[in-house]
Amino acid sequence: MVVVHVSAECYPMAKAGGLGDVVGALPKYQNKMGEEALVVMPMYKTPYLEKNEWDVHFKGKANLGNWFFDYTIIKLKDSKLGFNLYLVDINGLLDRPKIYGYTDDNDRFIGFQIATVNWLTHWAQQPDMVHCHDHQAGLVPFMMKHCYDYQKLQNVKTVLTIHNAQYHGSMGWDKSILIPRWDLWKRGLLEWNNSINPLATAVKCADRVTTVSPTYMHELKLHSNGLEPLFEYEQGKCIGILNGIDNEVWNPATDPMVPFHYSVKDVTEGKRKNKEAICTRYNLNVDKPLIVFIGRLVGEKAADVLPGAIQHALDKTNCGANFLMIGAGDTAVESALNYLTQLYPGDYNTFIGYDEKTGHEAYAAADFLLMPSRVEPCGLNQMYSLRYGTIPMVRDTGGLHDTVVDMGEPDGFGIRFLHATESDIVYSIERAISVYQDKIHMKKMITQSMLIDHSWESVVQEYKNVYESIVK
Repeated sequence: MVVVHVSAECYPMAKAGGLGDVVGALPKYQNKMGEEALVVMPMYKTPYLEKNEWDVHFKGKANLGNWFFDYTIIKLKDSKLGFNLYLVDINGLLDRPKIYGYTDDNDRFIGFQIATVNWLTHWAQQPDMVHCHDHQAGLVPFMMKHCYDYQKLQNVKTVLTIHNAQYHGSMGWDKSILIPRWDLWKRGLLEWNNSINPLATAVKCADRVTTVSPTYMHELKLHSNGLEPLFEYEQGKCIGILNGIDNEVWNPATDPMVPFHYSVKDVTEGKRKNKEAICTRYNLNVDKPLIVFIGRLVGEKAADVLPGAIQHALDKTNCGANFLMIGAGDTAVESALNYLTQLYPGDYNTFIGYDEKTGHEAYAAADFLLMPSRVEPCGLNQMYSLRYGTIPMVRDTGGLHDTVVDMGEPDGFGIRFLHATESDIVYSIERAISVYQDKIHMKKMITQSMLIDHSWESVVQEYKNVYESIVK
């Protein structure tokens, strides 16, 4: 089966979050399992673009309203990613350093989708499946079925995977002229709440809709930023499939970004060496439990609660733990977290920003990972932490509910709490300090967590079942 993944992100070309990780791994493992999966995404000016060699695969013409443009599809020369990676180059529109954050993002991603669908119409043999990811690819199923120029694709099946339903890509109806000639009787498929809503359009038009965890699929009918009635209505074609992680990339025994390698057999010694290295760098006490946060400093991650919670925890526990905050986002949260470094030198530090190597080093060094997320469709960080023997401390929501069992339950290996509040976080920190002091229990939890299988091999078959349910 030939599967085309359409996405705004794909690691290592461009990544802003879990979407990039998933699209950078799923097709590789689909290929290993016998499918023919590829990825098409915008050509941003990222370091990965500059460091690698590309072939010109196709040149085409399309229009974005009254603007007629040339586009080029380039292909990564080698196959080191485990799948073919294609980039859409539209001069002046996509060739920018950032993935998101421009005032014309709606135009940029409509142009990307038009070029992608236009290219697919030129294939000698049509793909079996077009797998779209989030709202930046949400108009593709509509275009394939209802744009006059793309009728050749109307029988190709489509799947939408929702990685985060809080973002819809909504835009005014003035943008409708940017969509290639379409059947005006289908206006209702584009509309939600008097706007063009690409995510809602994809939910309506795709043959199947998946989310990145079973619990999140249930939550969308209750909390999806205004799309709750739609998910209730379309639930018959929706399914939650828990994400996997790339065990080849995330492996403490071979990870090139980690200074000291280890496995479950020598995890105590290995983590201690990595912890010593990171504690030396950030002026922290290696003998105290190290609790890290790794992620975007935004409301969804409950980052606004972190400064107060950490301050209360450090005061209440008399500095019984170390904290290292890694991330960037809301400038007010960044400032508040930075301010704590003045109050608690030797017990607290920050790294404002993010780079892949720092993240890997933190997973290998930390004793606990804190994830107080208000919204977490799946969450990959907790899976990475389990792989590295770092105990996850998570709010009980979405994929965090599906992947972390509280240590108070039989065979529990993590810490769960109900609310993204200071009091719940502080209480969880106290539980973490307590279990850290119980070396036997701590070692049991670490060993158990490292043996959990969240690899993509265990997930790919579920996607194959979804494809086969709609490809006759």
